[in-house]
Amino acid sequence: MDTFLEEEEAAGKNSAAHTRSSTLLPGLHLPFLPPHLCQPASSQEHKLNFKKSKEVCLRYIQDAMLQKQWKRAAEFLSFYVESLEKDFSREYVNPSEIIWRVGTEILCHCSNGSMREFNSFIEQMKTFGVKRYLKVCLEHAFHLLCNGLIDDAYQNLSLAESWRYGEQTAIQDKEMKLIQAYRGLLDYYSWSKQKNILLEHGLDGFENLSVEQEMHSCFRKAAVNLKEIIKIPGVWDLFVKCYVDLLEFYGDYNEAHQVLSEYAYNSKFPANPNAHVYLYQFLKRHGESKKSLISVLKILHDLVPSHELMIDFNTMLQKSRKRKRCRLGLEVIFAVLDYAGWKENVKAWSCLARQVKQIAIAEKHLDWIKQEWNSRKDWWPAFHFTHYLAKRNWKESESLSYEKAVVAGILLGKDCKYFKYVSHQGCKAQVKRFRILKKFVNKHNPVYLRISDPSDSSLKP
Repeated sequence: MDTFLEEEEAAGKNSAAHTRSSTLLPGLHLPFLPPHLCQPASSQEHKLNFKKSKEVCLRYIQDAMLQKQWKRAAEFLSFYVESLEKDFSREYVNPSEIIWRVGTEILCHCSNGSMREFNSFIEQMKTFGVKRYLKVCLEHAFHLLCNGLIDDAYQNLSLAESWRYGEQTAIQDKEMKLIQAYRGLLDYYSWSKQKNILLEHGLDGFENLSVEQEMHSCFRKAAVNLKEIIKIPGVWDLFVKCYVDLLEFYGDYNEAHQVLSEYAYNSKFPANPNAHVYLYQFLKRHGESKKSLISVLKILHDLVPSHELMIDFNTMLQKSRKRKRCRLGLEVIFAVLDYAGWKENVKAWSCLARQVKQIAIAEKHLDWIKQEWNSRKDWWPAFHFTHYLAKRNWKESESLSYEKAVVAGILLGKDCKYFKYVSHQGCKAQVKRFRILKKFVNKHNPVYLRISDPSDSSLKP
């Protein structure tokens, strides 16, 4: 087999070939096959033809899957498998992972596919490629969980945990730890259910004791497996959260703190913003000092300057009496508003408006504003302060318009289009704070002039 002809071109041109392909695979609507298929070929020709046909067939499968033609993809996969069975070349072919991946995807999307069919297919795949046995078991468990079959998933993972084949390799060891970790996750789920029953219903006597024993049993099994997986460098967010929840419930705060610190700061682990979020939330829950909280959020700011916790970070920094922290607070809130997702966030604009107003009134640290503004003055006006945005913001949110107008008036002066439109609409609507705003910006217009003047040497860092 050297190629598949295009379906569209083949229609009506080669009915005899269509008859032959139908004879090979009754009921399947496959591309027409070339006439030489039924002709004898040399061993070398057979090897080359098989390789080409296999590649083209896989392209047809890929195309059908991309177009969500799952039935068509299934037909091509059936032909692909049958072709492999009829291959008499001595060339080694290892298509088991392709069949597993493609077959699983097709079965998951086929509307008439049943769980029984999926389970049958997966069981075949487990024996089809023993080196992938653990991966297939894990995927099987995921599929069962997605269909609400938690007990079946747990049993599947337990069986996989007892599986052995040949000499244990490093790769198999990691996969086994992953199997154990997900089993631990299901133990945590059982523990959580028992805990909720105990807390919500307040059971008494033997019933209470039975629930407690079951809960502690689940805790021990979950803790052992979860603790093992988070020792391996990687991103283990869900496992870490569950393990910390277990530790906190039983009052082991030192161990929980150590786990979260290790997850956030160990250089062997990949940079992970969530690790710092979890540590911050833990420290905040347990009333740690602002110094500790600021230290964690500083790293999060370096990793994700647009994170939602940056509002909390800015608020803490603004309340500080330390000059360095106040400077960092201005940097943080400017960075947040560089991102489109924050463009219409009232809290973010309120934080920036409050700080620039304080600086304008005191006329101290204008150099802070100038440093931040210099890198943004070429694109922020079009990004935040157009006449169109002024109209839209005023229509949608008076509060947002006010906070942005404060910033626009100080950064771009009293002639800024955004400020002029919003202040005019506010005064027209007889809203007192907009009249005060207009007077404030007019009074402090020299601040804008000093910020925008590159030759002003009085603004020293």
